[in-house]
Amino acid sequence: MTLVEFLQQLINGLSLGSVYALIALGYTMVYGIIGLINFAHCDIYMVGAYIGFFVSTDLHLPFVPTLIVAMLGSAIAGVLVERFAYKPLLRKASSISLLITAMGVSLLLENGFNAVFGGSPRSYPHNILTQKSISLGPVRTDSLHLIILLTSVVLMVLLQIVIYKTKIGKAMRATSADKDAAALMGINVNATISATFAIGSALAGAAGVLVGILYNSIDPYMGIQPGIKAFTAAVFGGIGMIPGAFLGGLILGVIETFVTAWYSPLSGAIGFIVLIVILIIKPSGLLGKKVSEKV
Repeated sequence: MTLVEFLQQLINGLSLGSVYALIALGYTMVYGIIGLINFAHCDIYMVGAYIGFFVSTDLHLPFVPTLIVAMLGSAIAGVLVERFAYKPLLRKASSISLLITAMGVSLLLENGFNAVFGGSPRSYPHNILTQKSISLGPVRTDSLHLIILLTSVVLMVLLQIVIYKTKIGKAMRATSADKDAAALMGINVNATISATFAIGSALAGAAGVLVGILYNSIDPYMGIQPGIKAFTAAVFGGIGMIPGAFLGGLILGVIETFVTAWYSPLSGAIGFIVLIVILIIKPSGLLGKKVSEKV
Protein backbone atom coordinates (compact mmCIF):
# COMPACT_ATOMS: atom_id res chain seq x y z
CA MET A 1 0.00 0.00 0.00
CA THR A 2 1.44 3.35 -1.08
CA LEU A 3 1.47 6.45 1.13
CA VAL A 4 -1.28 8.05 -0.95
CA GLU A 5 -3.51 4.98 -0.61
CA PHE A 6 -2.77 4.90 3.10
CA LEU A 7 -3.87 8.53 3.54
CA GLN A 8 -7.02 7.96 1.48
CA GLN A 9 -7.99 4.95 3.60
CA LEU A 10 -7.17 6.93 6.75
CA ILE A 11 -9.64 9.67 5.77
CA ASN A 12 -12.32 7.07 5.02
CA GLY A 13 -11.59 5.33 8.34
CA LEU A 14 -11.80 8.53 10.36
CA SER A 15 -15.10 9.38 8.65
CA LEU A 16 -16.58 5.96 9.50
CA GLY A 17 -15.07 6.04 12.98
CA SER A 18 -16.59 9.44 13.71
CA VAL A 19 -20.04 7.95 13.07
CA TYR A 20 -19.28 5.06 15.43
CA ALA A 21 -18.08 7.62 17.96
CA LEU A 22 -21.35 9.61 17.81
CA ILE A 23 -23.36 6.46 18.54
CA ALA A 24 -20.89 5.24 21.18
CA LEU A 25 -21.21 8.52 23.08
CA GLY A 26 -24.87 7.75 23.79
CA TYR A 27 -24.01 4.31 25.14
CA THR A 28 -21.26 5.61 27.39
CA MET A 29 -23.22 8.65 28.66
CA VAL A 30 -26.19 6.58 29.78
CA TYR A 31 -23.96 3.93 31.32
CA GLY A 32 -22.00 6.59 33.16
CA ILE A 33 -25.18 8.03 34.69
CA ILE A 34 -27.31 4.98 35.54
CA GLY A 35 -25.12 1.97 34.74
CA LEU A 36 -27.46 0.78 31.95
CA ILE A 37 -26.40 -0.65 28.60
CA ASN A 38 -29.15 0.91 26.51
CA PHE A 39 -29.45 -1.54 23.62
CA ALA A 40 -32.37 0.50 22.25
CA HIS A 41 -29.88 3.28 21.51
CA CYS A 42 -28.91 1.75 18.17
CA ASP A 43 -32.53 1.98 17.08
CA ILE A 44 -32.74 5.66 18.04
CA TYR A 45 -30.00 5.99 15.42
CA MET A 46 -32.42 4.35 12.97
CA VAL A 47 -35.25 6.67 14.08
CA GLY A 48 -33.04 9.68 13.38
CA ALA A 49 -32.26 8.37 9.90
CA TYR A 50 -36.00 8.03 9.14
CA ILE A 51 -36.84 11.46 10.52
CA GLY A 52 -34.12 12.98 8.35
CA PHE A 53 -35.38 11.05 5.34
CA PHE A 54 -38.97 12.27 5.65
CA VAL A 55 -37.90 15.84 6.40
CA SER A 56 -35.59 15.96 3.39
CA THR A 57 -38.04 14.31 0.97
CA ASP A 58 -41.39 15.73 2.09
CA LEU A 59 -40.32 19.19 3.29
CA HIS A 60 -37.36 19.45 0.90
CA LEU A 61 -35.10 20.89 3.58
CA PRO A 62 -31.34 21.13 2.96
CA PHE A 63 -28.71 19.26 4.95
CA VAL A 64 -28.27 21.43 8.05
CA PRO A 65 -32.02 21.89 8.86
CA THR A 66 -32.56 18.18 8.15
CA LEU A 67 -29.79 17.30 10.60
CA ILE A 68 -31.17 19.61 13.30
CA VAL A 69 -34.75 18.32 12.97
CA ALA A 70 -33.54 14.70 13.06
CA MET A 71 -31.51 15.42 16.19
CA LEU A 72 -34.50 17.06 17.90
CA GLY A 73 -36.79 14.19 16.93
CA SER A 74 -34.28 11.61 18.13
CA ALA A 75 -33.86 13.48 21.42
CA ILE A 76 -37.62 13.37 21.97
CA ALA A 77 -37.69 9.65 21.10
CA GLY A 78 -34.86 8.98 23.56
CA VAL A 79 -36.59 10.86 26.37
CA LEU A 80 -39.85 8.99 25.71
CA VAL A 81 -38.03 5.66 25.88
CA GLU A 82 -36.42 6.68 29.17
CA ARG A 83 -39.63 8.05 30.63
CA PHE A 84 -41.94 5.14 29.83
CA ALA A 85 -39.60 2.12 29.64
CA TYR A 86 -36.74 2.76 32.07
CA LYS A 87 -37.83 5.31 34.65
CA PRO A 88 -40.52 3.06 36.25
CA LEU A 89 -37.84 0.38 36.78
CA LEU A 90 -34.81 2.40 37.86
CA ARG A 91 -35.53 2.39 41.59
CA LYS A 92 -37.11 -1.02 42.07
CA ALA A 93 -35.91 -3.39 39.35
CA SER A 94 -32.69 -5.34 39.02
CA SER A 95 -30.10 -4.51 36.40
CA ILE A 96 -30.99 -7.65 34.45
CA SER A 97 -34.62 -6.46 34.24
CA LEU A 98 -33.43 -3.14 32.81
CA LEU A 99 -31.25 -4.97 30.30
CA ILE A 100 -34.14 -7.16 29.14
CA THR A 101 -36.35 -4.07 28.90
CA ALA A 102 -33.74 -2.35 26.72
CA MET A 103 -33.67 -5.35 24.38
CA GLY A 104 -37.46 -5.36 24.27
CA VAL A 105 -37.60 -1.66 23.38
CA SER A 106 -35.04 -2.28 20.64
CA LEU A 107 -37.14 -5.04 19.09
CA LEU A 108 -40.29 -2.91 19.45
CA LEU A 109 -38.73 -0.01 17.53
CA GLU A 110 -37.30 -2.21 14.79
CA ASN A 111 -40.45 -4.21 14.17
CA GLY A 112 -42.73 -1.24 14.74
CA PHE A 113 -40.98 0.76 12.01
CA ASN A 114 -41.00 -2.31 9.79
CA ALA A 115 -44.75 -2.68 10.26
CA VAL A 116 -45.49 1.00 9.64
CA PHE A 117 -43.00 1.89 6.89
CA GLY A 118 -42.17 -1.51 5.43
CA GLY A 119 -38.81 -3.21 5.15
CA SER A 120 -37.81 -1.89 1.74
CA PRO A 121 -34.70 0.34 1.78
CA ARG A 122 -35.26 4.05 1.23
CA SER A 123 -32.82 6.56 -0.22
CA TYR A 124 -32.10 10.16 0.67
CA PRO A 125 -32.45 12.78 -2.10
CA HIS A 126 -29.27 12.96 -4.16
CA ASN A 127 -29.16 16.75 -3.96
CA ILE A 128 -29.14 17.00 -0.16
CA LEU A 129 -25.33 16.93 -0.28
CA THR A 130 -23.50 17.24 -3.55
CA GLN A 131 -20.71 14.72 -3.83
CA LYS A 132 -17.54 16.19 -5.31
CA SER A 133 -14.05 14.87 -5.73
CA ILE A 134 -11.55 16.81 -3.62
CA SER A 135 -7.77 16.79 -3.95
CA LEU A 136 -5.66 17.23 -0.83
CA GLY A 137 -2.25 17.29 -2.40
CA PRO A 138 -1.71 13.83 -3.91
CA VAL A 139 -4.67 12.42 -1.95
CA ARG A 140 -8.09 12.36 -3.61
CA THR A 141 -11.26 11.86 -1.61
CA ASP A 142 -14.90 12.87 -1.89
CA SER A 143 -16.67 15.72 -0.16
CA LEU A 144 -19.15 13.44 1.67
CA HIS A 145 -16.49 11.80 3.82
CA LEU A 146 -15.00 15.17 4.73
CA ILE A 147 -18.40 16.71 5.54
CA ILE A 148 -19.32 13.73 7.72
CA LEU A 149 -15.99 13.91 9.54
CA LEU A 150 -16.28 17.69 10.04
CA THR A 151 -19.91 17.46 11.22
CA SER A 152 -19.03 14.74 13.71
CA VAL A 153 -16.09 16.71 15.10
CA VAL A 154 -18.26 19.84 15.49
CA LEU A 155 -20.93 17.87 17.36
CA MET A 156 -18.33 16.29 19.64
CA VAL A 157 -16.83 19.71 20.43
CA LEU A 158 -20.31 21.03 21.25
CA LEU A 159 -20.84 18.03 23.53
CA GLN A 160 -17.64 18.83 25.40
CA ILE A 161 -18.80 22.41 25.84
CA VAL A 162 -22.16 21.21 27.21
CA ILE A 163 -20.52 18.71 29.58
CA TYR A 164 -17.85 21.01 31.00
CA LYS A 165 -19.20 24.55 30.57
CA THR A 166 -22.94 24.40 31.31
CA LYS A 167 -25.09 23.88 34.35
CA ILE A 168 -26.71 20.71 33.00
CA GLY A 169 -23.23 19.36 32.21
CA LYS A 170 -22.13 19.91 35.80
CA ALA A 171 -25.30 18.19 36.98
CA MET A 172 -24.58 15.23 34.71
CA ARG A 173 -21.03 14.89 36.02
CA ALA A 174 -22.22 15.12 39.62
CA THR A 175 -24.99 12.55 39.04
CA SER A 176 -22.50 10.23 37.37
CA ALA A 177 -20.19 10.45 40.37
CA ASP A 178 -22.87 9.88 43.03
CA LYS A 179 -26.62 10.11 42.39
CA ASP A 180 -27.59 10.25 46.08
CA ALA A 181 -25.07 12.97 46.92
CA ALA A 182 -26.16 14.94 43.86
CA ALA A 183 -29.78 14.77 44.98
CA LEU A 184 -28.80 16.00 48.46
CA MET A 185 -27.06 18.97 46.82
CA GLY A 186 -30.32 19.98 45.14
CA ILE A 187 -29.75 18.47 41.69
CA ASN A 188 -32.85 17.11 39.98
CA VAL A 189 -31.50 13.63 39.23
CA ASN A 190 -34.51 12.53 37.15
CA ALA A 191 -34.28 15.61 34.92
CA THR A 192 -30.54 15.07 34.56
CA ILE A 193 -31.04 11.47 33.47
CA SER A 194 -33.64 12.61 30.91
CA ALA A 195 -31.23 15.26 29.62
CA THR A 196 -28.54 12.60 29.25
CA PHE A 197 -30.87 10.42 27.17
CA ALA A 198 -31.85 13.45 25.07
CA ILE A 199 -28.28 14.48 24.28
CA GLY A 200 -27.07 10.95 23.56
CA SER A 201 -30.10 10.25 21.37
CA ALA A 202 -29.62 13.50 19.45
CA LEU A 203 -26.05 12.47 18.60
CA ALA A 204 -27.27 9.03 17.49
CA GLY A 205 -29.90 10.68 15.30
CA ALA A 206 -27.22 12.83 13.68
CA ALA A 207 -25.20 9.69 12.97
CA GLY A 208 -28.27 8.10 11.35
CA VAL A 209 -28.65 11.03 8.95
CA LEU A 210 -24.95 11.03 8.08
CA VAL A 211 -24.91 7.30 7.36
CA GLY A 212 -28.19 7.52 5.42
CA ILE A 213 -26.66 10.15 3.16
CA LEU A 214 -23.29 8.42 2.82
CA TYR A 215 -24.64 4.96 1.93
CA ASN A 216 -27.91 6.24 0.43
CA SER A 217 -29.97 3.49 2.05
CA ILE A 218 -31.95 3.20 5.28
CA ASP A 219 -34.20 0.45 6.65
CA PRO A 220 -35.77 -0.48 10.02
CA TYR A 221 -32.92 -2.85 10.91
CA MET A 222 -30.06 -0.57 9.92
CA GLY A 223 -29.06 0.05 13.54
CA ILE A 224 -28.09 -3.51 14.45
CA GLN A 225 -24.56 -3.72 13.01
CA PRO A 226 -23.49 -0.10 13.68
CA GLY A 227 -25.00 -0.35 17.15
CA ILE A 228 -22.96 -3.42 18.01
CA LYS A 229 -19.80 -1.82 16.62
CA ALA A 230 -20.45 1.45 18.47
CA PHE A 231 -20.99 -0.48 21.71
CA THR A 232 -17.71 -2.26 21.01
CA ALA A 233 -16.07 1.15 20.52
CA ALA A 234 -17.49 2.39 23.85
CA VAL A 235 -16.14 -0.65 25.71
CA PHE A 236 -12.90 -0.45 23.74
CA GLY A 237 -12.31 3.14 24.88
CA GLY A 238 -13.56 2.57 28.43
CA ILE A 239 -17.32 2.37 29.02
CA GLY A 240 -18.57 5.43 30.89
CA MET A 241 -15.69 7.61 29.59
CA ILE A 242 -16.74 10.18 26.98
CA PRO A 243 -13.20 10.70 25.58
CA GLY A 244 -12.85 6.92 25.48
CA ALA A 245 -15.98 6.54 23.34
CA PHE A 246 -14.65 9.17 20.94
CA LEU A 247 -11.22 7.56 20.70
CA GLY A 248 -12.61 4.03 20.51
CA GLY A 249 -14.94 4.95 17.66
CA LEU A 250 -12.18 6.56 15.61
CA ILE A 251 -9.76 3.68 16.15
CA LEU A 252 -12.38 1.06 15.33
CA GLY A 253 -13.38 2.89 12.14
CA VAL A 254 -9.78 3.18 10.97
CA ILE A 255 -9.02 -0.48 11.73
CA GLU A 256 -12.17 -1.69 9.97
CA THR A 257 -11.45 0.43 6.88
CA PHE A 258 -7.88 -0.81 6.52
CA VAL A 259 -8.86 -4.44 7.10
CA THR A 260 -11.67 -4.12 4.54
CA ALA A 261 -9.17 -2.84 1.99
CA TRP A 262 -6.75 -5.65 2.83
CA TYR A 263 -9.07 -8.64 3.40
CA SER A 264 -12.78 -7.76 3.40
CA PRO A 265 -14.17 -11.06 4.84
CA LEU A 266 -12.44 -10.23 8.12
CA SER A 267 -13.78 -6.68 8.39
CA GLY A 268 -16.87 -7.57 10.42
CA ALA A 269 -14.91 -9.44 13.07
CA ILE A 270 -11.74 -7.36 13.38
CA GLY A 271 -13.26 -4.89 15.84
CA PHE A 272 -14.18 -7.67 18.24
CA ILE A 273 -10.75 -9.28 17.85
CA VAL A 274 -9.06 -5.99 18.78
CA LEU A 275 -11.52 -5.53 21.65
CA ILE A 276 -10.71 -8.95 23.09
CA VAL A 277 -6.99 -8.25 22.88
CA ILE A 278 -7.37 -4.84 24.55
CA LEU A 279 -9.59 -6.21 27.33
CA ILE A 280 -7.11 -8.98 28.03
CA ILE A 281 -4.32 -6.43 28.34
CA LYS A 282 -6.39 -3.66 29.96
CA PRO A 283 -9.85 -4.86 31.07
CA SER A 284 -11.11 -1.33 31.84
CA GLY A 285 -10.53 -0.20 28.24
CA LEU A 286 -8.05 2.27 26.80
CA LEU A 287 -9.01 5.25 28.98
CA GLY A 288 -10.94 3.43 31.69
CA LYS A 289 -9.80 3.28 35.28
CA LYS A 290 -9.94 0.41 37.72
CA VAL A 291 -12.79 0.78 40.20
CA SER A 292 -12.62 -0.82 43.63
CA GLU A 293 -15.94 -2.16 44.87
CA LYS A 294 -16.82 -2.42 48.54
CA VAL A 295 -18.00 -5.82 49.72
